[in-house]
Amino acid sequence: MNRVEPPYDLKEALIYTQKMAQLSKALWKSIEKDWQNWLKPYDLNINEHHILWIAYQLKGASISEIAKFGVMHVSTAFNFSKKLEERGYLKFSKRLNDKRNTYIQLTEEGVNVFESLLEEFDPTRNAVFKGSQPLYHLFGKFPEVEELTCVIRHIYGEDFMEIFEKSLTNINNDFESEDGKLKKKAGEQAVHETAEELEPINS
Repeated sequence: MNRVEPPYDLKEALIYTQKMAQLSKALWKSIEKDWQNWLKPYDLNINEHHILWIAYQLKGASISEIAKFGVMHVSTAFNFSKKLEERGYLKFSKRLNDKRNTYIQLTEEGVNVFESLLEEFDPTRNAVFKGSQPLYHLFGKFPEVEELTCVIRHIYGEDFMEIFEKSLTNINNDFESEDGKLKKKAGEQAVHETAEELEPINS
């Protein structure tokens, strides 16, 4: 039987995948450190902040949605959501038209914490931002990372990218820069309010 040669060179494929792996690991190490330092005054970890971020954008999200869009195991999403509930940042609910799935919503305190974190963001403490500045000075904009976005789209799917892009659009629409800080625009409707009717779960 004749072996069909793949439409790429095997050595080229190995070099590409290792390049992506090693660069991604180095990038994540820097991102992780800066992300943790940003959250430290609020006594949150990265998973907890990611859960707050997703719940804020989805106006109430199921645990499975949190796991999917937060790229974490369902048990991780549930356990950290429970910790956030204990701190008064989240509440667990059931949708009246969907009793099977558990949903989480931000409380008013959770919204305040999330928005305070955005307002406290300082790009000068972010290594990725600082590392990208030479490109900004050269081209007048930050890298669009379109090729990376395409790779992620083909790994995680369109719905993942829709939430990702929606979250960035919401931040762009709902906040403005003022005196070197991010501020919620006056009169903007709270993003966490949900149009779907929910009922609380008694813990």
